[in-house]
Amino acid sequence: MTIKRIFNWVIGLPIAVVAIVFAIANRQWITVSFDPLNRDQPFAAVNMPLWVLFFCGIFVGILAGWGGAWFAHGKWRKAAREARIELVRAQNEHERLKRESQSRAVTTTQDASL
Repeated sequence: MTIKRIFNWVIGLPIAVVAIVFAIANRQWITVSFDPLNRDQPFAAVNMPLWVLFFCGIFVGILAGWGGAWFAHGKWRKAAREARIELVRAQNEHERLKRESQSRAVTTTQDASL
């Protein structure tokens, strides 16, 4: 096994155990309300176990972090795309110059043999 795989098990297994213990300990149902004005009869409320709310919050945080990182690295993706285009352009130019050089060498050799 590689160091990375061992490290993932050493870190991931305790986190998984803590998450499972948290879910078992917090099985009670709660009401999550989206109406700040009317607490008695909210227009939007959801009943769910507390652990579901916790894991939904983690999931939303992961998605927000991924989105923020994706937007922040946009300039690097653009630079890589432009560098790739420039590389293809330079390779095409090199091939063109190589063909021209070879054709001139053939023409010069034919003129010298006459």
